[in-house]
Amino acid sequence: MPEKIDEYFTATVGALTAGPLDPTLPVSDLLALFDSQLGSRHLDLAARWLRSRGAGFYTIGSSGHESNAAVAAALRPTDPALLHYRSGGFFLQRAQQVEGSDALRDVLLGICAATEDPISGGRHKVFGRRDLNVIPQTSTIASHLPRAVGVAFSLGRAAKLGVPTPWPTDAVTVCSIGDASANHSTAVGAIDTAIHAAYQGIPIPMLVVCEDNGIGISTRTPEGWIAATFENRSGLAYFAADGADPIETLATATRAAQWVRRHRKPAFLHLRTVRLMAHAGTDVETAYRSPAQIAADYDRDPVLGTAKLLVERGGLTAAQVLDLYEAKRSEVIAIAERVARLPALDSAAAVMRPLTDTLAEAAETAPTTVETDGARLTVAQSINRALRDVLDECPGALVFGEDVARKGGVYGVTRGLAGQFGPARVFDTLLDEQAILGLALGAGLAGLLPIAEIQYLAYLHNAADQIRGEGATLQFFSDRQYRNPMVVRVAGYGYQKGFGGHFHNDDAVGALRDIPGIVIASPSRPDDAAAMMRTCAAAARASGILCIFLEPIALYHVRDLHDDGDDEWLAPYPADGAPIGRARTHGDGTDLTIVTCGNGVPMSLRVARRLERSGVSSRVVDMRWLAPLPVADVLREANATGRTLVVDETRASGGVSEGVLAALVDHGYAGALARVTSADSFIPLGDAALEVLVSEDEIESAAVRLLQGARARCP
Repeated sequence: MPEKIDEYFTATVGALTAGPLDPTLPVSDLLALFDSQLGSRHLDLAARWLRSRGAGFYTIGSSGHESNAAVAAALRPTDPALLHYRSGGFFLQRAQQVEGSDALRDVLLGICAATEDPISGGRHKVFGRRDLNVIPQTSTIASHLPRAVGVAFSLGRAAKLGVPTPWPTDAVTVCSIGDASANHSTAVGAIDTAIHAAYQGIPIPMLVVCEDNGIGISTRTPEGWIAATFENRSGLAYFAADGADPIETLATATRAAQWVRRHRKPAFLHLRTVRLMAHAGTDVETAYRSPAQIAADYDRDPVLGTAKLLVERGGLTAAQVLDLYEAKRSEVIAIAERVARLPALDSAAAVMRPLTDTLAEAAETAPTTVETDGARLTVAQSINRALRDVLDECPGALVFGEDVARKGGVYGVTRGLAGQFGPARVFDTLLDEQAILGLALGAGLAGLLPIAEIQYLAYLHNAADQIRGEGATLQFFSDRQYRNPMVVRVAGYGYQKGFGGHFHNDDAVGALRDIPGIVIASPSRPDDAAAMMRTCAAAARASGILCIFLEPIALYHVRDLHDDGDDEWLAPYPADGAPIGRARTHGDGTDLTIVTCGNGVPMSLRVARRLERSGVSSRVVDMRWLAPLPVADVLREANATGRTLVVDETRASGGVSEGVLAALVDHGYAGALARVTSADSFIPLGDAALEVLVSEDEIESAAVRLLQGARARCP
């Protein structure tokens, strides 16, 4: 069925009368913009045509937003771009600036989920290409803006450190959002972060383009809201243009881009647009907009606006415009017909290849061997020394977060690093976890090695989408062409004394464990903590993988294991790393295998000694890695005794033990099996915390029950 906007365009242009040639009209520039606009419009029409035939799978279109082609024309092709999903015009115009690009086919390959799609390999329809410096985004709620701030920040910081980046030092980072997305906390926080940094004199060359069509799916944006919110924002240069006027849009976008490039400060380009052909292919616009409201936007169609300008000011005749329009339709449909027949991903292995390849590459990586002096250290001291080694070895390594520099962290883990390596490499951030993670995501893209600290595990949850939706997906949706290597240090787990409560004793790891493509390190001993930190840093550099490094607060400064003054929880600094996905076994008992991690390790070791007095010999398996789980090692140690107790300080629901038990069963373990966990509860303040956290007495009782049950079943 013909689209009404398509019919309206042809009818309106056909009725136009050509005027005399205006010698001031930039005809060649307008024709280049018009070509990109036409391509974008016909890609939207072709997407609907493909979908009607079962060959297209993603039809959020750019119609009404084609004026963003002028934004691309105002920028350089070497400027990194993180684009809104209605950026068809921008993408096609950017492709005009780079020889050899076939952007129409690229977009259609994405719509059809064809494996020949040059950016995602058939995994998603995204606007992205490495040679166009368009970083693929799947965001619909501005979650890419914190990363954009990170990219902008890193342009200057990398140059200061002498670290090469993929972009020129005078580049402008452009990111685009819609008016509804501008209200999201991610956008608000990112823009605030950019202003906050620029206020301190830190270069943040970022251009935020808000394509204001006045509606978010079906919810109207209040008239004038975007201007009222951003026009007079201190520290943010504001530019505005009518997207229906291509000359005004190009001139304003050019001024905005030049201002950012010259001043190295953030700016906001408010581009007034319309949304044509509904929100997406499955959206029934008439359910929330009247036919009159829909038709009222047709005259503000930017494609029509460019056509009118060309005809009325003598650049083209109406017939020539319509010929261009229909020729572009034919070109796009011809490509679509060919693309629709191309193969798609046809196996789980093919779909997951970016994830599995990244993890395999990470697992094969080992840090360089370092000299050791034999001094016995605590967990906190070992991590501190490991960070020093990483900063020494990697000129682009950065350590940042809340209170990590002058104070040295809440627990002193980063103490002295800022003094040794300087404020360009070890620095404090504002108190916003989304901003911290976004900075890391952008820094990784720019060629740096960010080591970001989230002060407490509970603080991570309000920013988890920066890991889930942005960090972990980048290699997947770019077929590993783009990578954001990073290590995120997170102080967590329970049993902290004197300063506790829910936000400082959080044991919830479920939000991390189900994210594909990341590494989760969970050391307990000092030597493992150092080895695993250096391994994570090396793996991030080599494979681009995102590593979460969970640090047990309660063990930071512990020295003793069994008795006061025994110093058995101290350990020498290791010379080598610790392989990703490999467990560590303590003891070789033949009666019982205890599988655990974090605080569970010293607790289980103490229980194992108590059981030994009753004649029970145990082995304690410290998993060390929560993703990937060390399944082979756990299975081997479980089979060695045939009686396995999983000790899990995280929660019964969504905790680590669920995955461990499932892995053992899935891999054919047939021995006795039990688990003991903390309760499904938030952790209260004071000694009440011990009522819901798993205790050594509970571990011992569970072990005894398991052993008794196993013996009762054996003749």
